[in-house]
Amino acid sequence: MQPRNMSMSGVVDLAAVKAAQEAKAKAEQARAQSAREGGAGAISPADLVIDVDEAGFERDVLQRSAEVPVVIDFWAEWCEPCKQLSPVLERLAVEYNGRFLLAKIDVDANQMLMQQFGIQGIPAVFAVVAGQALPLFQGAAGEAQIRQTLDQLVQVGEQRFGLTGLTVDPEAEPGGAPEASERPAGPHDGLLEAAVQALDSGDLSGAVQAYKNVLNEDPGNEEAKLGLAQAELLQRVQGVDPQQVRRDAADKPADVQAQIAAADLDLVGGHVEDAFGRLIETVQRTVGDDRDTVRVRLLELFEVVGPDDPRVIAARRALARALF
Repeated sequence: MQPRNMSMSGVVDLAAVKAAQEAKAKAEQARAQSAREGGAGAISPADLVIDVDEAGFERDVLQRSAEVPVVIDFWAEWCEPCKQLSPVLERLAVEYNGRFLLAKIDVDANQMLMQQFGIQGIPAVFAVVAGQALPLFQGAAGEAQIRQTLDQLVQVGEQRFGLTGLTVDPEAEPGGAPEASERPAGPHDGLLEAAVQALDSGDLSGAVQAYKNVLNEDPGNEEAKLGLAQAELLQRVQGVDPQQVRRDAADKPADVQAQIAAADLDLVGGHVEDAFGRLIETVQRTVGDDRDTVRVRLLELFEVVGPDDPRVIAARRALARALF
């Protein structure tokens, strides 16, 4: 179950990584704030199922997906299978007790959203996690299959994005969900925002410098570390000929720079395991300075994906075996 980026700009997998890291940070901040305040307000079970339209999509789906996986049920009044599926999803939303939020979208009234998700027929069910869309299933589905899919979704939300769900109180008044509290502005938020804007506009040199400015003042800033790793990766692949890079890598397996360039392209294209595997194999074939050059680049790519990603954890183990 891999996320698909909902952003219209940037590189798909890098945007997903960035959203995952931001979602983790927001979830951690929310838990810390809740602990300081003696616990956040709870929502009613009735608030676990919401109707969403185009005007409220960003607020009710994209923003909420930073705190809980949002399952989207695309339906229409004339759709008979929808009338069978929707009640099952609504019942499971309550049964899962805040581990996901169900958003119902009437496709007849929201054609733009239907087109954006590339839906060819209904019922169609998607999820959005940390701003990333994941297709779940289309058409009729049995309850056992739906439960299995939801369990996988909840696991992805918790393990990869740090989303722990919503607090539900049967006694809470419907419609009384608390507003998300604003995070106090940090000392480097202006620089970080400038870096993000530069990255989104394609000014990679500006983004690199902005992230470096943050790290000069705050070397431990995780958002700046991640952003710098992304910007530098994009800078390295900008303007290269992908076909030539891959030909060079295939023709020159012992060429360290050829393998590093191909690994960069692998990662930008979303082939994370291929990028890691390529460099680990190159580590095994090299010695001295060449080996160290490959090792350093691999560690940089780990930064792009994030230290908690299972693929990074597995690759670190493989790198240790290759080195020792």
